[in-house]
Amino acid sequence: MQEHLGVDLVSLWGMTEVGICSIHQLGSSLSTLAASDGKQVPYMGLRIVDDDLQPVPDGTEGRLQARGPSIILGYRDQPELTRDAQTPDGWFETGDLGRRMPDGGIRITGRSKDIIIRGGQNVPVVEIENLLAQHGKVRDVAVVAYPDERLGERGCAVVVPEGTPPTLRELTAHLEAAGMAKQFWPERLEIREAMPRTPSGKIQKYVLRREVAPA
Repeated sequence: MQEHLGVDLVSLWGMTEVGICSIHQLGSSLSTLAASDGKQVPYMGLRIVDDDLQPVPDGTEGRLQARGPSIILGYRDQPELTRDAQTPDGWFETGDLGRRMPDGGIRITGRSKDIIIRGGQNVPVVEIENLLAQHGKVRDVAVVAYPDERLGERGCAVVVPEGTPPTLRELTAHLEAAGMAKQFWPERLEIREAMPRTPSGKIQKYVLRREVAPA
């Protein structure tokens, strides 16, 4: 493409909420462009941390967080989403997983944020989890995304049961009774004996996402 169009290609990473966070210089070789998603721009802070918000070594995958002047103040009429997007020490949760390469480049490797985008709509994951946790057959629950060719993502409920495991129909009937819109219901159910957790007790959703993703 570069030779055909006669222009330089530039690889970058950013998002609506934070703007551009990393970018390659003009004239970078194709091998450099393929190796990462660019280097951190000077006006943005970027850090890569584990689930306990501790920095990880270069080359190790972790949660990518940003801080700087271009970050949004919040999501309109969505206070829970706004609150969950900010860490206690003031960093923005981008929702992406990444690693810092030896040359300082940032490589995006996946997603970490508790958002499912189904057919262009953001699924209210936390609200669904809170409702499902009230079901009598649910001891513990997490809702995670799995890829779908038509809709992009669908939701999967991962449940540690209380006694007899619930069926997917029982869970969706519970959500229906609570007034949750049908397009937000989980479309798949996985039963587990226990949830993968960090030392501090937080559910490791990235582990669940990998487990429910098609092989």
